[in-house]
Amino acid sequence: ISGVSYSPVGTVDGVEHELEVLRNPHGAVADIAAVSSLCNDARIKGNNNPEGTVKAFDRIGEPTEAALCVLAEKLGGKSKKRSSLNSDQASANVNSWRSAHPRTATLEFNRDRKSMSVLAPHWPTSSDKGNRLLVKGAPNLLLPRCTHAKMRDGSVVKLDGKLRRQIEQKTSDLASRPLRCLGLAVKESANLEQSLRTYSQEDASEDEQHPLLSDPQNYAGIENGLTWCGMVGIKDPARPEVANAIKKCHDAGVRVIMITGDARDTAVAIARDVNILPPASLGHQIKAYEGREFFLKPDDEQLQLLKSPGNMVFCRAEPADKQKLIKMLQSLDEISAMTGDGVNDAPALQQANIGIAMGIAGTEVSKEAADMVLADDNFSTIVAAVEEGRCIYANMQAFICFLISCNIGEIAAILLSTLCGFPEPLSAMHLLWVNLVTDGPPATALGFNPPAPDVMKQKPRPSNEPIMTKWMAFRYLITGLYVGIATVGSFVSYYLDQGISLKQLRSWGKCDQSWSPPDGVTCDSLFQGVGRELPQTLSLTVLVCMELFKALSAVSVDSSLLAVGPNQNPWLVAGVALPFLLHVAVIYSSKLGLPGLAKSFGLVSWARVHRCSQKRV
Repeated sequence: ISGVSYSPVGTVDGVEHELEVLRNPHGAVADIAAVSSLCNDARIKGNNNPEGTVKAFDRIGEPTEAALCVLAEKLGGKSKKRSSLNSDQASANVNSWRSAHPRTATLEFNRDRKSMSVLAPHWPTSSDKGNRLLVKGAPNLLLPRCTHAKMRDGSVVKLDGKLRRQIEQKTSDLASRPLRCLGLAVKESANLEQSLRTYSQEDASEDEQHPLLSDPQNYAGIENGLTWCGMVGIKDPARPEVANAIKKCHDAGVRVIMITGDARDTAVAIARDVNILPPASLGHQIKAYEGREFFLKPDDEQLQLLKSPGNMVFCRAEPADKQKLIKMLQSLDEISAMTGDGVNDAPALQQANIGIAMGIAGTEVSKEAADMVLADDNFSTIVAAVEEGRCIYANMQAFICFLISCNIGEIAAILLSTLCGFPEPLSAMHLLWVNLVTDGPPATALGFNPPAPDVMKQKPRPSNEPIMTKWMAFRYLITGLYVGIATVGSFVSYYLDQGISLKQLRSWGKCDQSWSPPDGVTCDSLFQGVGRELPQTLSLTVLVCMELFKALSAVSVDSSLLAVGPNQNPWLVAGVALPFLLHVAVIYSSKLGLPGLAKSFGLVSWARVHRCSQKRV
């Protein structure tokens, strides 16, 4: 069948457009057009001025039924209207079928019989008010209810074993392409119950409901003794990006379980196309089960199959099967995300850990039941959300671990100096400066880290794992202790250069009592005023620089600075540069004409440090 999407413009190979239906209104092709048009609530809408996102032809209704409308239009032969306007030619033949044969009753779709049908009158082969039953449904369940088959020329033959096997083989061939197959059949007026032959809308209004039509349990009996007209294969291609998205899921340790109402051959073929199942050429055993087949297995075997690694496919599944599967997965401590768009999917969406509804094709009921709604109905958006979620989690880890390691360093510096009896290397003002200016901007900028290169190759973490693991806590404890030791070390090294021993420094409060400083140096010049501020400036600068370098290496929690450089996060570069420039400005305040700035922070200007150092030399 030629044509693109929902455009009614196209032809069917081997069938003369319009002429086949016109010349042979009793043939199989005409009946296929009739069933496609009447067993249908969809229609094609034409737009005369398509532009931007407005398409020339679009559907109103279910995609499968809209595809049948397109088929009826391409077969043609019913409408006499000729127009070049999109709005006129969109559903011309379908509208003609529906006007000529108004529906008198609908036997709604049922998942047990997997078919639906309509009663429609005014056929050339029946009396003026005689109804025919037109049926569409799953070929594997519709074919056993057929006793005859209609040929292209309109002749009817008995449906023997050989012909059945040919139809079954053709169904399997179409399903493996993969195409979604639908069987089409009719039941002539003479084979209907007498009360159904002349049943009309007027009867429905008078008697409320027909006794056979009021109970859905009778539908399978009515849809029996059918005449097979033909079969259609509908291509429902996956989006091009889905196959790569499924591969990303596999790399990320996310299992994909496909649950569909399609036949097994169709489901397996689609699953292979999008990388859910391995290619047939590899010869791997595939895990594809029909819903009934799977749930007939012992409970232990069901759980074992679900627990085994790898993707799975469930075909010919019912909405209740989805709930059962989710419950079983949750019993195995799996975190399940369920997608759905129909009313019947709502219970499963609500039961899943994460219910995901379709924003475009989804019903309002499914959207209300879901936790998340996809605005574009695209599976790859879910995978992108997983990647973004992992990135956010990693950034939270980087933020928290950076602040904790910095605080451990500050605590370690104060604690170590106190335990050793040294003067305080940092004042309260210094700690406030570090926490507000030096730690704040870099920590905030870490929230803008890009995803790590291997973020979608990491296996899922346990749901009960703390944001800071034992290994991370140990790693940052060591890092914090190193920062604290380096801070105190720079402070102590200044006094060692002044000729003060560690023993003397530990008893600095007894200076001039139990020990005396070197010649030319007083206790006040060592431990009071500028004498204390100079080594504190050194220790504070060491602490600031180490924390800023630590921020630059925190772009990735697990990768080194060489593997993932800070240039990948411009906000981090700015968040490190700004505090560093502020700190340098305070230290060099005398050079900037603000000699009192450093003093207000309890620091010595860097120029003074140089002068003091030169005097010491």
